[in-house]
Amino acid sequence: MQRYKFDRQDNHFSQPITDLCPMRVIITAATNGEWMPTFQKINPAYAGLNKRFSVGFHESGIGLLASSVSLMKMFVQETPTLIIQVGIGGCFDKKIPLGKVFAIKDDFAGDIGVQENKTWKDLFDLKLDKPNDAPYEKKSLPNPWLSQYNLLKLPTKKGVSVNTITTDKNKIALFNGRYKATIESMEGAALHYIGRDLNIPFIQIRAVSNYVGERNKAKWKMKEAIYNLNETLLQYLDALHKIA
Repeated sequence: MQRYKFDRQDNHFSQPITDLCPMRVIITAATNGEWMPTFQKINPAYAGLNKRFSVGFHESGIGLLASSVSLMKMFVQETPTLIIQVGIGGCFDKKIPLGKVFAIKDDFAGDIGVQENKTWKDLFDLKLDKPNDAPYEKKSLPNPWLSQYNLLKLPTKKGVSVNTITTDKNKIALFNGRYKATIESMEGAALHYIGRDLNIPFIQIRAVSNYVGERNKAKWKMKEAIYNLNETLLQYLDALHKIA
């Protein structure tokens, strides 16, 4: 496994550290409730910074802004081998059962742009960014480490991240149609952007708690989603430990 040293002069991670270094894994979520069941059940052997394989927990805060700042601070302090972002999310596809767990293969920030003459224009439509300007790739933020770190062979879906939870039918159609997104969160794109930009391996794992646009929380499956998410995370850590 490669880890990367942070070069403060060049403001990026470089200089791979030897493969013999311990594997430091950070689990992050917007709220600690999303990873707390794993924190309470985690194998004690995974604790401690001086071990071959160690796990830490991080709460990023809600939304793209809080997550970006918090993740950057954590990256500089920890230099993790792998960061695992976990959380619940909304789903655009009502054929997918609530509680289902996915690895996000591709994410993008869905609310950066302008609504002009009843038409949504994103950064690329406005020519403020080019489709392949780093860290973007074809206007999006794919996870280049997914094939390496999807150890449980979780089904994969595209994600969209927003600061305002989507309720408008036109936006739902836009995200699901034009961008082919299946899962909505408020933090995923922050991880993908920073991880790609700083060359830090990551994986985003989400459980579906509700359908996008449904605001009646009696119809949500929060407990089931968090339970399934953490059972998956515990299995994932055991699988990761075997290859560390």
